[in-house]
Amino acid sequence: MVMAQSLFIRLRERDPGCVIDVVAPGWSLPILQRMPQVRRGIELKVAHGEFGLGKRRALGRELRDERYTQAIVLPGSWKSALVPYFAGVPRRTAYRGEMRYGLVNDVRKLDKNLLKTTVQRFVALAEDGDVIVAPEVPSPRLRVDPDRGRARAAALGLDLSRPAIGLMPGAEYGPAKQWPPEYYGALAKQLAADGTQSWIFGSAKEAALGERIREASGGAAINLCGKTELVDLVDLSALCAAVVTNDSGPMHIAAASGTSVVAIYGSSTPDHTPPLTDRKHIHYLRLWCSPCFERTCPLKHYNCLRQISAATVRESLRALAQL
Repeated sequence: MVMAQSLFIRLRERDPGCVIDVVAPGWSLPILQRMPQVRRGIELKVAHGEFGLGKRRALGRELRDERYTQAIVLPGSWKSALVPYFAGVPRRTAYRGEMRYGLVNDVRKLDKNLLKTTVQRFVALAEDGDVIVAPEVPSPRLRVDPDRGRARAAALGLDLSRPAIGLMPGAEYGPAKQWPPEYYGALAKQLAADGTQSWIFGSAKEAALGERIREASGGAAINLCGKTELVDLVDLSALCAAVVTNDSGPMHIAAASGTSVVAIYGSSTPDHTPPLTDRKHIHYLRLWCSPCFERTCPLKHYNCLRQISAATVRESLRALAQL
């Protein structure tokens, strides 16, 4: 999940540290507030896919008085480099992409053989010049608010007296990254037989998906899709013994919240976007056709997902969360 467009950095005047502000879409700002390293999130009021030249110019000019010393541009698009340019940031760092010379003046060459994961590539941009050794990447941590988590659980009617597993069945990219809903349902049924709850997390547009899982579980799973906000994932997943998730943004949020993660990969690969935690178990079959990075299965069989059984995932939960 790349929610940041740019990281704006301003060196402090009296010490060697720095402050970091992040330009990002509005939906991600509550998550940014949970990041200890980020001073503030700055909303880019541009819809997904919208060029929005005027909006980007206006935001950049609003930021000029901040006198940032460097901007690190994460996406490879031309438009993503506009705000730092209009803000007059003297050092604008990014990888080569979409002929944006001039907009970016600290241009880096991306060595994909050296920097294998997405997060390594982003972290390397903070170095001075091209790197020759892949940087170490510490596990990210989000601030968890236990009191708020318990209050949200009470408001949702969740039972905190029994262990719970979070189910995160969505994947914005497409069905080639989604473990089948009937498998999630079968897992929830197995968990219920052992006295463990299942909480289904997702957005409002995933409510029907959550209902399919609830029905497949025989009513054992609790469908919370559309009933929670994104920031609730931080506090509610921290109440779970573990989460079972596709390769998705919520997977990374749960991992950064300190929750154990059982991650299921289909068309993508953990070689590029693993959950950044030591408390994880990854299911990835490495079939001859994987990873294809397609939204839907080109071969129509989805074997990379369907050959991962609910019983197999259940065993991972036993090993990882002692359930």
